[in-house]
Amino acid sequence: MSDSRPYVLVLYYSRFGATRSLAEQLVAGIESQAGIDARLRTVPAVSAVSEAVEPEIPAEGAIYATLDDLRGCAGLAIGSPTRFGNMAAPLKYFLDGTSELWLNGTLVNKPATGFTSTASLHGGQEATLLTMLVPLLHHGMVYAGVPYSEPGLVATTSGGTPYGASHVAGARGERSVDDTERELAYAQGKRIARLALALQTTQGSTR
Repeated sequence: MSDSRPYVLVLYYSRFGATRSLAEQLVAGIESQAGIDARLRTVPAVSAVSEAVEPEIPAEGAIYATLDDLRGCAGLAIGSPTRFGNMAAPLKYFLDGTSELWLNGTLVNKPATGFTSTASLHGGQEATLLTMLVPLLHHGMVYAGVPYSEPGLVATTSGGTPYGASHVAGARGERSVDDTERELAYAQGKRIARLALALQTTQGSTR
């Protein structure tokens, strides 16, 4: 990845790997577009024990996101498993710490999108994506889902919503990301990359 090229930040939290798999498909879609890169980042788990401290570098997967990753992005894709129709606490905790960027209008006019994974077909995917959208709107971002011009959105019998890519993992996480879910996440990555490039001229705007 070139330091001088624009990038889309793909920021996710994944407990068992399903959301991470979707994130990797979005990365592939982003990187299929000329002139823009993907930056894959995760967030540490939040412990109920205040003394618990996560290592600075995770044992596997993407490295932890910083505010600078968010500050410098041309676009944002955020992903989380659902927690009672909402994003998981670790991702919410990270977003709760972005008030400095909000005060400065750093993310105004930048495109954003979301993706999620649930255990069951009606496990709160759309509610999760809609609630993930709320802080992005407060930042002045331009939200983009998955349009119905994508054939998989009509054909899917598992994950996939107009609000963003999704995956049905099964009660025990036994289902891998299927072809349609993978195609929709890839298409979502392509779309956010194209929008990031197209909206770059307005990214200097403030609130």
